Amino acid sequence: MLEPNRRYSDPAVHSLDPRFNALRLSNASVEHLFDGCRWSEGPVWLGDARCVLWSDIPNNRILRWDEATGQVTPWRTPSNYANGHTRDRQGRLVGCEHLTRRVTRTEYDGSITVLADRYQGRRLNSPNDVIVKSDGSIWFSDPTFGINGFYEGEAAESEVAPAVYRIDPHSGEVRLVADDIPGPNGLAFSPDERILYVVASRAKPREIVAFDVDDDGIGLRNQRVLISAGDGTPDGFRVDVAGNLWCGWGMGTPELDGVRVFTAQGEAIGHIALPERCANVCFGGRHRNRLFMAASHGLYSLFVNTQGVAGG
Repeated sequence: MLEPNRRYSDPAVHSLDPRFNALRLSNASVEHLFDGCRWSEGPVWLGDARCVLWSDIPNNRILRWDEATGQVTPWRTPSNYANGHTRDRQGRLVGCEHLTRRVTRTEYDGSITVLADRYQGRRLNSPNDVIVKSDGSIWFSDPTFGINGFYEGEAAESEVAPAVYRIDPHSGEVRLVADDIPGPNGLAFSPDERILYVVASRAKPREIVAFDVDDDGIGLRNQRVLISAGDGTPDGFRVDVAGNLWCGWGMGTPELDGVRVFTAQGEAIGHIALPERCANVCFGGRHRNRLFMAASHGLYSLFVNTQGVAGG
């Protein structure tokens, strides 16, 4: 368990550049909310319920942390080895499932609608992370991680190349938008939605690549490397209203484990140290100013002096 810091400011929150000072709070500390997962992923904030849902993939469950009580309870078991989550613009939960190799939407009555499980008649690999654009389109990554073995899904043959897809909000058409990213993983839009960021988790070193979004809101162009991670392992991430990227980071050393913060130009400006690798994050709380961090075995949070992008 992380020992809580008793003095301000929290030494776990590091400014790598003076620009990060404006984003941190001098009297806020990293809080350890839960421990006991095998691999935490895919956090999403539900403001109307004042809770965080997140995936414990190998344990085949989605957990719920309640803001009012601090209690953690199972929310969906089994979860089909669920991974990434977000909410659509109508407040419905959209999630990625490794076992069923699909993207689903949970309706208001609790029923589940399958949004995508195939591309051109072939089964998807194991949808990983998902975001919803303001036009209602759903974008998701589809690496092979869930079918590579029996720990985060079930071993199976890949039928399609790893790729990033878009689901049309009107027709439901599944459209391939990028298929040349090694191990496409976490993804997010810039605040104006004119740039799509995607983690290339099988590039060596790992990278976060950026694409310009065409004026039609669908096509992508001008692929470039925004961040070369060196020894770091970016996974899932979210963007704040100023365009900064808050990235799950780490891999086994105190200097790397936690969350690394970058400007929109790819400059590292801050780090939130955790005692374990962080896989993914989301912003939540009433004002979207609380960063929730799904790390290897647990869930953490930190109040910050910025807000996450609405819908991100």
